[in-house]
This record gives sequence, C-alpha cells and structure tokens, in this order.
Amino acid sequence: MPKGPRGEKRDADVIKNAVRVMKIATGEEADTATANPGQAKGGRKGAASRAAKLSPEERKAIAAKAAAARWGK
Repeated sequence: MPKGPRGEKRDADVIKNAVRVMKIATGEEADTATANPGQAKGGRKGAASRAAKLSPEERKAIAAKAAAARWGK
C-alpha cells in the first residue's frame, strides 16, 4: 500500500481514493492528515528556541535572504 508524505497509508486504487475524499468532505470520515497537534506544538517550540539563539545580525541576514527569495524574481 502506498504511503503519503507523513507515512500514512493510502489506497492505490483511484476510485477508493475518490470515495475517501468524498467521505471526508461530507463529514462521514475524519481527516487524519492534521490529527496530530503535537507536531505543530513542537515546531513552534523549536522555532522559539532557534530565534533565541540567533544574533540580531544572523536574524537580519535570514530575513534579507527570505525577502530576496520572495520579491527578487
């Protein structure tokens, strides 16, 4: 059975996938893709600790790189 990006099991059959998506859309079945709030909590915690360790110059360089990637096309 194929696996999704987070390791979840997925049906290989296209029709089964379509039926599953329809069930999720109508509320008959719960969507398990975002069912783990602990991952988001860990991400916020890691981001805060990383930001605390960076110097102002490093933060500025990261922000400049992000702005260049976003607007410098």
